[in-house]
Amino acid sequence: MATNAKVTLKMIEQPQAATGLALVRVTIGAMFVWVFFENLGKGLYTAGGYAGLIRYYIKASHSPAAWKAVMGLMASHAAIAAPVQGVVEISLGILLIIGLLTRPAAFVAFLFLGSLWISELGTSWIWELLVSVLACLGIALGRAGRAWGVDGWLSQRSPSSPWW
Repeated sequence: MATNAKVTLKMIEQPQAATGLALVRVTIGAMFVWVFFENLGKGLYTAGGYAGLIRYYIKASHSPAAWKAVMGLMASHAAIAAPVQGVVEISLGILLIIGLLTRPAAFVAFLFLGSLWISELGTSWIWELLVSVLACLGIALGRAGRAWGVDGWLSQRSPSSPWW
């Protein structure tokens, strides 16, 4: 019981930090939702659109050869990979915006954006995605769903859960 009180007390003592992380969480979530609809409009969740983009990254990026082989595998299975990516992007966006299962969602977003950052090496400004990648890691580590999110309500019921 003392552990639960300490966790709650830490949250109460740092409301500005919790609010700041929640703001970053909602912003990253909105970015995922925006990108989902942008990619949907561009046809990037179709097999042809997805494979074309991945082939561009393979040709133009400075990614390691092993990573380019992984991208080639994804492009050859674009009929499956494209819609899966769409579902992942919209799901991460919604989960982050509402602050539900924030820690696992932010960690998946960290991995997803990190893989995209590696895929785009040399095709865009190096910091363009790296800031978002590290923001997602901060959201996961900082339990950013406890402020302005469903995780805050869930943490009252089970404060020591690693999920929120």
